[in-house]
Amino acid sequence: MSHIETLNTKTKYQQIDGFGFSEAFQRAYNIYNLTEPKRSALVDLLFNTTAGAGFSILRNGVGSSVNGSKDWMVSIAPFAPSPEGSREVGYVWDGKDSGQLWLSQQAVKYGVKTFYGNAWSAPGFMKTNGNDAGGGLLCGVSGTNCSTGDWRQAYADYLVKYIQLYAENGVGVTHIGFVNEPDYSANYASMLSTGQQSADFIRVLHPTLARANLSHVQITCCEATGWKTQANMTRDLVKAGVEDLIGVITSHPYTSDITEPQPTSLKVWETEYSDLSGSWSTAWFSGPGVSGDGFTWANHIHTGLTAGNVSGYLWWVATQDRETNRNNNEKLILVDQGEYYVSKRFWAFAQYSRPIRPGAVRVGVSVADAQLKTTAFVNADGSVVVVILNSGAAAESVTVAGVRAAAARAWVTDGNNDMASAVSAVEVDPVDGSVVVASVPGRGLVSLVITPVAAP
Repeated sequence: MSHIETLNTKTKYQQIDGFGFSEAFQRAYNIYNLTEPKRSALVDLLFNTTAGAGFSILRNGVGSSVNGSKDWMVSIAPFAPSPEGSREVGYVWDGKDSGQLWLSQQAVKYGVKTFYGNAWSAPGFMKTNGNDAGGGLLCGVSGTNCSTGDWRQAYADYLVKYIQLYAENGVGVTHIGFVNEPDYSANYASMLSTGQQSADFIRVLHPTLARANLSHVQITCCEATGWKTQANMTRDLVKAGVEDLIGVITSHPYTSDITEPQPTSLKVWETEYSDLSGSWSTAWFSGPGVSGDGFTWANHIHTGLTAGNVSGYLWWVATQDRETNRNNNEKLILVDQGEYYVSKRFWAFAQYSRPIRPGAVRVGVSVADAQLKTTAFVNADGSVVVVILNSGAAAESVTVAGVRAAAARAWVTDGNNDMASAVSAVEVDPVDGSVVVASVPGRGLVSLVITPVAAP
């Protein structure tokens, strides 16, 4: 059956900042420790915009731990100032930052421009519990009364120092977050915060960035574990009057899914999501309710872009070894004994991240068949991207109208293809310029890039 999908490029939704991942908690070493040529090949797979996924956002963890045991991220201020009561923090920089600096430098070579530094916690000596793990609050925010005093300014200075260290090494941090999952106390780096307490710190961090000539670095908040929890925090931030001091609202969908936009006029990113329960799988479609396969995650990305109006969509970690977390599905790529293995989840992301470039705008598209979950975008260079996810079991033919095409190209991912070129399956009608995609496979994903006819 043939379906007509009509684009309406005058109907505009959110601007896209990009798609990405993290290699926090020393995961970047999985790539760094590979021998050549595998190391370069894996970096290319992540960032290449013509043959790889073309990821455009890298989320780095800002370390807070006193050492790198287990997989912890080392703080640039591991020890409390001396003498007691001093605010003169001593900074220590190892030039590696848990392998994240090297990976960031590789990303720069590929033209990546969005680097997000996200702290899971302040250093322990700045907190109510004296430890960067186990929750606790930042001393100085409302509801705290620390014997050591108010550490908000010292923490803001700490984050500025982190940004400056990266800049000195050729990486421009564009976004900074001061807390991660503030509604969850973990036995690793974690810090609790309400919306009001986050606002208390934002009022300090914002002018501190300005004084350091870093006003271009956008503050993010607040990485809650669920979309609903973050919505409540977002309302509290608005009520506290700090919305105009923030650049991006950030959230995870672990405890509640994306069902609607966040209550804000700011850009919104989904900054961490993965399958934490399923065992390692490279499957595309394993059946209804199987959370780890590529088809499931293609659906999640579609929902984030449409129901959540997100401008950024990030997976948790790109790589992980077999032993960590019992070889579950929280990674896109398994690195094991000097080899790496790519999941179909990776290619689900690539179908969006490679053709939809930073600065693109999501536009309107009318779809005749509800089984065809379609999104459309106009890139900054004028190219039009249409991504079609076929949730039905049978292949479908699709005609894309509404833009007069000079040329078109398509890629497909399904059980048999990993973003394979499908040029032969795409035709441009010479009369009206519509684009015919001969086959969108059952439970398959097709990305169509249209070059419009130049305006006279």
